[in-house]
Amino acid sequence: MTQADGEMMSSQITMEQTPLNSLDRCDRCGAQAYVRAILVSGGQLLFCSHHAKSYAEGLKPVAAVIQDETQKLANQAAK
Repeated sequence: MTQADGEMMSSQITMEQTPLNSLDRCDRCGAQAYVRAILVSGGQLLFCSHHAKSYAEGLKPVAAVIQDETQKLANQAAK
């Protein structure tokens, strides 16, 4: 891995840690996304809580990182 590759990886890791917000939409239905799957191939998929649960088993073998922020839903319901 070259230094340029290392720098690219650093920026990618930073992107992965960026919190999801109301502009992030589910790739399946368009609802607000609460789960980001960073794929081993380098792409990413965004899912609402419902579709994240539906596709969870299928994502495990192809996702390098799954960023789950569904706790935001519980926090909103508690307010």
